[in-house]
Amino acid sequence: MEQRLPNLRTTAADAYKAMLALEGALGRSGVPAVTLDLVRLRVSQINGCSFCVDMHAADLKKRGESDRRIWSVAAWRESTRFTPEERAALNLAEYATRIADTPDAVPDAVWDDAADHYSEEDLAHLVMAIAAINAWNRINVTIRNTSTYDAH
Repeated sequence: MEQRLPNLRTTAADAYKAMLALEGALGRSGVPAVTLDLVRLRVSQINGCSFCVDMHAADLKKRGESDRRIWSVAAWRESTRFTPEERAALNLAEYATRIADTPDAVPDAVWDDAADHYSEEDLAHLVMAIAAINAWNRINVTIRNTSTYDAH
């Protein structure tokens, strides 16, 4: 499979920089970095973005997360390895990613659970992080990003 648009950084430089600026803002939010990376990994799994799955698994590993926790993200609902806060974030991320799959898109119970664990500001940042990783996944899948993530 050949990569399309191999250098998006230059062919869409301003838009690419804007996406990086969004990521920078999310990194300064009150949402724990591990939670953001768990969400990014799970959304990337759902969307089938190999590059992003690789990247966010590596990021979690760099943050000291165990292989077992990283592997368990795909089955987080059945796992006991995640905190209630992380589970609420993962649930919100799944519903927000699969908005066409349920009549209520993101049900009130899912939203309310997340709101019980996060401040309004952190919840807003979590929503933005979910939107951003969905955008990154769509970009990478569409252009067939065949590169591998180098965590160095």
